[in-house]
Amino acid sequence: MRKPAKKQLRVKRSEKSDLPLLNPNAAGIDVGAREHYVAVPADRDPQPVRCFGAFTQELHRLAQWLVQCRIKTVAMESTGVYWIPLYQMLESYGLAVKLVNARHVKHVPGRKTDVQDCQWLQQLESFGLLSGSFRPEAKICVLRSYMRQREMLIRDGSRYIQQMQKALTQMNLKLQHVISDLSGQTGLRIVQAIVAGERDRLKLAALKDRRVKSDVATIAQALEGDYRTLRLLPAKDRRLRCRDPQGDANVGDARQRWRGAQT
Repeated sequence: MRKPAKKQLRVKRSEKSDLPLLNPNAAGIDVGAREHYVAVPADRDPQPVRCFGAFTQELHRLAQWLVQCRIKTVAMESTGVYWIPLYQMLESYGLAVKLVNARHVKHVPGRKTDVQDCQWLQQLESFGLLSGSFRPEAKICVLRSYMRQREMLIRDGSRYIQQMQKALTQMNLKLQHVISDLSGQTGLRIVQAIVAGERDRLKLAALKDRRVKSDVATIAQALEGDYRTLRLLPAKDRRLRCRDPQGDANVGDARQRWRGAQT
């Protein structure tokens, strides 16, 4: 079976332009999942367009080559999150990195058909025609990651609670009708006890918090039903995922560090 031919690097020598050269030390990178194509000014290296892999060792080689070519600014185009490791790697080498929107690059007129994406990015960045997407500082990135993770857990928690309610309803346990929040202290205590094997309605009802308005007798009546192990699986798998105290603590710590840095 014939092996597929490797993609050839088409090097197009940049033509003279009437535009002023604002960033002569600019490079362009077309980021991919497995490999990155990099272009530098034609006078910086005999092979101004190179291809690097996506492994960490290759990223170091890429950054070292850019430093060797006296590059100061880098414009990169990417989809998904493939750009993040390379972005952070280039920043660690002291390069000014700019993540550009592929849609904006597409609408810039004057591109030649035989110019690679990385070469086109390098040309546009050298003329100062590219604007980078917003990338906050490292501390804000940490806080934003915590907030996004917390938001995802809360969103997923709503779905898990619905599945727990469905499992209880199938066993004719009306716990959600006598307490206001199934994911609160009382609800989780009772659900955890049921999953652990407790079936005594009075013992389960005695786990209620003193702030719950329903009395023990009412909760005990709501907990009379058809207990089946199969129905308990959704509650067993998801009873502890509705809350994320550690995530809340991490968000609080990140906020405190950020506020301390601002003062």
